[in-house]
Amino acid sequence: MTSLRDDLRVAIEGARDAALAAGDLRLPEGVTLPPVAIERPARPEHGDYASNAAMQLAPLVRDAPMRIAETLRHHMPPAAGVAEVSVAAPGFVNLHLDPAWVASQVAAIREAGTAFGQVRVAKPKRINVEFVSANPTGPLTVGNARGAFVGDLLCRVLEGVGHEVTREYYFNDFGTQVHNLGRSVLARRDGEPVPEDGYQGDYVADLAAAVPDEVWAAATAADADAGWVLGRWASEQVRAGIEASLARLGAHFDVWKGESSLHDEGWVARAVEQLRAAGQMYEDEGATWFRSTAYGDDKDRVVFRSNAQPTYFASDIGYLAEKFSRGFDELVYLWGADHHGTVARLHNAAEAMGHDRDAVQVILIAWVRFVRGGVVDSMSKRTGEFVSLDDLLAEIGADAARWFFGSRAVSTGIDFDIELAKQQSAENPVYYVQYAHARCASIQRIAAERGLAPDAGEAGTLLQHPAEQALIRRLLALPEVVGDAAERRETHELTAYCLEVARLFSQFYRDCRVLPEGPDEVPMSQARLALTDATRQVLSNALGLLGISAPESM
Repeated sequence: MTSLRDDLRVAIEGARDAALAAGDLRLPEGVTLPPVAIERPARPEHGDYASNAAMQLAPLVRDAPMRIAETLRHHMPPAAGVAEVSVAAPGFVNLHLDPAWVASQVAAIREAGTAFGQVRVAKPKRINVEFVSANPTGPLTVGNARGAFVGDLLCRVLEGVGHEVTREYYFNDFGTQVHNLGRSVLARRDGEPVPEDGYQGDYVADLAAAVPDEVWAAATAADADAGWVLGRWASEQVRAGIEASLARLGAHFDVWKGESSLHDEGWVARAVEQLRAAGQMYEDEGATWFRSTAYGDDKDRVVFRSNAQPTYFASDIGYLAEKFSRGFDELVYLWGADHHGTVARLHNAAEAMGHDRDAVQVILIAWVRFVRGGVVDSMSKRTGEFVSLDDLLAEIGADAARWFFGSRAVSTGIDFDIELAKQQSAENPVYYVQYAHARCASIQRIAAERGLAPDAGEAGTLLQHPAEQALIRRLLALPEVVGDAAERRETHELTAYCLEVARLFSQFYRDCRVLPEGPDEVPMSQARLALTDATRQVLSNALGLLGISAPESM
C-alpha cells in the first residue's frame, strides 16, 4: 500500500518530467533534481495538499516560481482523487481532492481492513533496535521504563513499513555496579550494613534470602570474590524480573545480550585489533586509546585503562562488531539523555571499523518525572526509593501507561500525572480514544439488531456533509502518519492522530444521524454505518501500532 501523499508526489514528479521533456522547463547539464515535497496547507482553501516544487526548481531553471507552477499545472497528469490543480503565490501547486472520490474511499479502507496504514518502504532494511538496557541492579523503574514504551512503539512502526526488526536488550553484567549489588546482597545476608556505594532497596533483602546454597557456597569459598559471585547471580534474577515486567507491558525482546559475553566471546579483542591494524589505536601512559579526534571528536578515548581494565567504550566497540556481524543494515540505540557524550565516539568507532556512520543511529530519551498530587517521586535504585514499572502497571494499566509515555516527542521531558492517567473520562486522552472505538462498535451492534448493515456502495454520492468529509480525509492520512513516524524515528504523532480521529468522529456523530428514523433514510444510514466501521478499523489499526487495546465496549 502507498499513501495518498506518495501518489500525489508521483503525479507532481510526472508533471515536472513531462515539462522537461516538452522543453517547457530547461535544466543545465549535470544538475540533480531535488526531491518533490508534498505537504498539507494550513488553510483549507489552499487545497488538501500542496507542493513547493516550483520554488525548488526556480534557481535551477532560472524562471519565476509562479510561471514554473503554472507549467507544472499544465502538465499535471490525471491523478486519482484530484478534482482541481491550482497555483498560489509565491509558487505553490495546490491539489484539491474530489469530495465524491474522498467519500468512495470508505469502501477502500474497509476492504484493506487490518492492513490499512501499512505502507511499504522502497528498500526494507534489517534493523537492530536496542532499547531499555537498564542495568540489572534493581527492578525496572518508571524513569528508565520510558525507553521500553518508546522502543517498542518504534519497532512496531518500523515493522509497519516493511523493515525486519530485531529487538535487543543489552545488560551490564560485567561492571562495578554488579559487583556492588553482590556486596549489598552479601551484607544483607550477613546482617551487616549495606556498603555506602551499595543498594538499599527491599528487593536486595529479598535477593539475600533467596540465594541458593550452591551459589552461597561458591561465594564463600576460599579466594572467591563474593561480590562478583553474588552479583552475577543477583543480576540474573533481576534481569528475569525485568523481562517479566516488560512482558506485562506487552514489550518483548528477541535478544538478551550480556556485556560479559562480548569479552568472553572475543568480540572486544577482535574489534580492538581491527582498529589497531587500521592505525586507529595507540598506547600512551600505559593506557590504550582510540583516535577519535581523527573523526571530529574533541579528544581521543580510552579503551583500556593503564591497569589493563576495559572501559565501557571497549564494550561498545565490541558490541558494534558483534551486531554488524549479524548482517544488520542499521543499528538503532535508544539511550537516556545523559549518554549524549557517548554518541560521537560510537559513530566514530563505526566509521573507523569500515561501516557507514549513518548506519548507527542514537536516539536520546529525555527525562520523566512521576508526579502524584503535585509531588515528584524519587526514582533512585541505589536508595531503594523508586516507583517500579510493576507498581505503575498495577495502578493504571498498560494501556494508559503506553499512551502517556508515547504521547510526547522522545526529546521532550514528561511530568507523568498519575491521577489523570487513572481517570475514566474525556479528560483522559487514551480513554477518550478507546471510547470512540467502543462507540463505533456499539453503533454497529445496534444497527445489526435492527437488521441494518454497512454499505459503502453509494457513499461517493451520499457522504458529502462537511463532518463526513473531514473525518474521511483524516482517516486516509493514517499511511502518511505511519510512514513519517518510521522515517523520522519519532512516533508521538500517532497518539495525536488517534485523538484527532476520535474528535472528528464525535463531530460526525453529533452532526450526522447514523441510525435511520424512517425507511427513506436507510441508504444514508448504511453509508454512514460504513463510515463508522471504517473509523473503527482505523482506530483499531492505530491503537494496535501503539500496543494499546481497542475495546468493543466500555
